[in-house]
Amino acid sequence: MRKKECCPDDERWQAVKDRNRHLAHSFYYAVQTTGVVCVTGCPSRLPNRENVVYFETFEEARNAGFRPCMRCRPDDSIHAGIASERIVEACRSLESAEQTLPLAELAVKAGLSPQYFQKFFKEHTGVSPKVYAQAVRDERVRSALGRGVPVTRALFDAGYGAVSRFYERSDAVLGMKAGVYRKGGAGLVIRYAVAESFLGPVIVGFTERGVCAMEFSDSLEGLLLALQSRFPEADILEGGPDLAAHVSDVAAFIRSPEKGLSLPLDIQGTAFQQRVWQELRKIPAGETRTYSEVAEAMGVPSSVRAVASACARNKIAVAIPCHRVVRKGGGLGGYYWGVERKRMLLENEKKSRENQTD
Repeated sequence: MRKKECCPDDERWQAVKDRNRHLAHSFYYAVQTTGVVCVTGCPSRLPNRENVVYFETFEEARNAGFRPCMRCRPDDSIHAGIASERIVEACRSLESAEQTLPLAELAVKAGLSPQYFQKFFKEHTGVSPKVYAQAVRDERVRSALGRGVPVTRALFDAGYGAVSRFYERSDAVLGMKAGVYRKGGAGLVIRYAVAESFLGPVIVGFTERGVCAMEFSDSLEGLLLALQSRFPEADILEGGPDLAAHVSDVAAFIRSPEKGLSLPLDIQGTAFQQRVWQELRKIPAGETRTYSEVAEAMGVPSSVRAVASACARNKIAVAIPCHRVVRKGGGLGGYYWGVERKRMLLENEKKSRENQTD
């Protein structure tokens, strides 16, 4: 039996006590009284410390006579690639199924217990199988309505058993009524106003629910084209004097984001994207996080790329502060509205923070 010099037994025991799933597979612990071997994060009853021994690999524990725990399945998840493939296969099954697949059926197909399957699925995708399946149905509806498919047919083809269940949440899924979305936003009124900011012209689009767009460009024409491409059939109108105060608030907010923005936001995105954007809004002005740190804070450390993708798809600049997410090592990384604007935003926020502490 060998022990990792880089991880003393006190640290290993603490990880076992804390059920620290982030250290799973960095070592294995076996319980002499039960004869089983587990990974950290196992939901089984916490053993007595004096009965625990540690191994670097699952094979070492098995050769020592220990059998795999049936709850955390260290023998299945030791090869992350194999386990990941099972989750990918489950995602493909959810995407191709005409009706919702029961959790038990998905787990059996993956060769895992329902409890462990749900836990591992969420670690890899950031959401539960139920939420993932819901997002698949919602995307089918958006796609079908965008092609002009009648609303009722689109809902049933997407797997909704009852039309009423969709209409209860249609605003959250589409940002508007289903019939309006089907017509490319026809009948939807989006009013906009433009203001000058220290980053250049900014356009703010307003629906009846709140701010649906906040974007930068070097020209008004570019800003309008972006808004029109998003809602090709919507009535996009220049706002009147009643929007002047709101746009002034936006310009002031861009200069001093620490003061906050009182306007409501009309945020649209997948369940995972909205989780990422919610986490971004927790980052204080003047501070930054890496993509890895955001993923860790969300409890999905393996979803760094998905976090980066969600940042890139953000359409409400500054209010959803994707500019505060940087690469490991301090590199700025990308930014939808230009890396130079990202640099200027961060420098401005840093100066404002320093002035507040003087």
